[in-house]
Amino acid sequence: MIRSSRPAVDLRLGSAFGHTRDGQPLAYNRAPAPDLAGWIARIYAVRLGIPAGETISCGLFADTGCIRIQLSGDWAVETRDGEEAFGRGALFFGPQSRLRSLKVSGEAVTIGVALRPSACVPLLKSRLRDMVDRAASAEAIGLSPDLLLSRLRPDGSPEEWLSAVEAVFRQLVAATPLRPDPITTRFEERALADPTVSVTLAARELGVDRRRLERLVNRDFGMPPKQVLKRARALDMAAHLRGVADENEAEALALRYYDESHLIHEFIELFGMPPRQFSATPQPMFTLLLEARQTRRLEMMNRLRPGERRPWQ
Repeated sequence: MIRSSRPAVDLRLGSAFGHTRDGQPLAYNRAPAPDLAGWIARIYAVRLGIPAGETISCGLFADTGCIRIQLSGDWAVETRDGEEAFGRGALFFGPQSRLRSLKVSGEAVTIGVALRPSACVPLLKSRLRDMVDRAASAEAIGLSPDLLLSRLRPDGSPEEWLSAVEAVFRQLVAATPLRPDPITTRFEERALADPTVSVTLAARELGVDRRRLERLVNRDFGMPPKQVLKRARALDMAAHLRGVADENEAEALALRYYDESHLIHEFIELFGMPPRQFSATPQPMFTLLLEARQTRRLEMMNRLRPGERRPWQ
């Protein structure tokens, strides 16, 4: 399989962020504080140094709802309601059902808090389905954009930013009466570990009947279990193609598809292009998100210790 992960423009991320072996800059990302692990999947900071007059044309495809705090830069994102432009602010993005176009320009700095699917409904107090492929103010989940922005110094370090956001999020959790559903929490972990599992087997392992699992997953993920598993399988393969996956898994990831035509069909459906074209098309911002997801996945499976050098570095 051809792999290409070199950025199309200069992305000046500080040395602490690291790079892949292919030279792709990485975001600063880590697991949340232990007391927030039931609510937050991953937390990260991205600084994109984009030359004046240039724009990154890339994609956004996340399997979790995410709070994105933009300290600077201009963003244009394709949503279910059309292209929407954002500047400095704090937003809640629902998960994506497929790759959505993303354009970024200027000195762009973003802090992201990827939420666990089982945590979104207690925070949103409504069906997540309504937010799939959409964006709204962070007020949608009870967070004040002004409060978030006031806690983040533009010249702060990535760790200072992440710790400050965790402190605000901790207050939100303390004021939230509902708690994440343990069944969808475990389904999320099962999908990350092995998305080839059947819905029937997953229900049996979780000790619930299939219809109840389907209802809970639809509520907390905003889509049926089969679609969640298909997306997880595709994102793992996309990470491999972008050079931010464990190469020891390459054969196993390929075997998740019946044959090459199956792989091509699902890539066109979810990414709008076949795998070979995806490999050859620069995806700098999307690669940063894939890398954070793969790091979390390997840590969850106890194949990588927090802070340990990652296989692709």
